This record gives sequence, C-alpha cells and structure tokens, in this order.
Amino acid sequence: MARPQTDIEAGRAALLEVVDDLIRKRGAVDISMTDLAAAAGMSPSNLYRFFDNKEALLEAVAERFFAEKIRIMVEVTESDLPVQEKMYQYFARRYLATVEQYEAEPDLLKSYLEIGQQYFDVIRGYVDLGDHYLSLIVAEAMEQGYFEGLSIDETVSLVNQMVHCYTNPGALFNIGTTKLKVEKLAVIIDIIFAGLEKKSSMQTSGQPHIKIVS
Repeated sequence: MARPQTDIEAGRAALLEVVDDLIRKRGAVDISMTDLAAAAGMSPSNLYRFFDNKEALLEAVAERFFAEKIRIMVEVTESDLPVQEKMYQYFARRYLATVEQYEAEPDLLKSYLEIGQQYFDVIRGYVDLGDHYLSLIVAEAMEQGYFEGLSIDETVSLVNQMVHCYTNPGALFNIGTTKLKVEKLAVIIDIIFAGLEKKSSMQTSGQPHIKIVS
C-alpha cells in the first residue's frame, strides 16, 4: 500500500533537515544518497521512497531554499501597490529574507551558495522565475509610461544589473549589511524610474552622452 502523501511530505521535510545538519558539519561537500541515508538512520532503499534519485533530492533542497522568496515575489506582484513601490518591495523583501538567513547561519548560507554553483542547472529555473516576475512589474510600469523606448527584456536586464548587489547573496559576504542598506536600494529604484529610458538626444544623435570604451 502506498504511503499517504502527508507521510511522504513529512518524511521529506525531516530529511531536508538532515541535509542541513550534514552541510553544517561538512560544508559544501557533495552529499550522496548513501551519506544521507546513514545520517538519517535508514537504509538507502528506504530513502528512495522519499526521493527517487539524487537529482530529486537536489530539486527538493532548491525548492525549500527558494520557497520564501517565491512567496514574496508572488505576493508583491499580485498586490495593489503603486508600481514603483512594488518594484522596491520586490527587491527589498527578498533581500531582507536573505539577510535573515545570513545573520542566522552565515556558514550554512555560504555552503548552500557553493552547492548552488556546483548544481546551477538545478537552480536555473528559479533564476528565470525571478526575471519572469520582474518582467510583470516592468510591463505594468510601461503601461504607465515608464521606460520609454526600451523593451521589457532590455529593462529587466538593466534593472538586474543596477540592483545586483541586493539580489546576489554572495554580496553579503563581500560587502556586508552595513553598506547594503534598503534605504540605498530605495534611492536606486527612484533613479531607475526617474531616468531609465532611451533619451531623445541619444535617439536623434545616435550617440550616448559618454564615450563607450572598447
């Protein structure tokens, strides 16, 4: 008889806690299904009742890691906030969620980031999902006259580059929370909405205001 889904979900959640413990002890060392089964005190065959294979385990780890940020993205994009405030909340709330992880267990976060680099194909979909939700905000802003002359993809790319320090968790280790303040992020978003468009002088002259190095 198949186990009830609630039992499977509870088992998976408990095993993901074991993964946390293994990473705390060993760092970003590759964890095999055999390692996890031993740490959980079960046989490898029993472990496969919860995760079909190593890829399924990694996908579950990624899903849990990004769950709060996905919740924030959905909540913000579906809100009735003014579009500029919406973009600020979209980045600020996810950044603060990362800061909470960083301040609680910096070594654990760092190890997960290293694992994410090793298995980027597993997390690529979550990165693309972030761009998807940002594009919804950009499209709403364009309906209100912002980002004139730019496409959605161009605007998303430019915005991502301008707020990169707030979306890249690794920046917390290199820059620190004392410099990465949400107040500064608010200023960046203000500047984005005030000036991110193809200026008429650039369009008529065909040249930017500054000389582009090559």
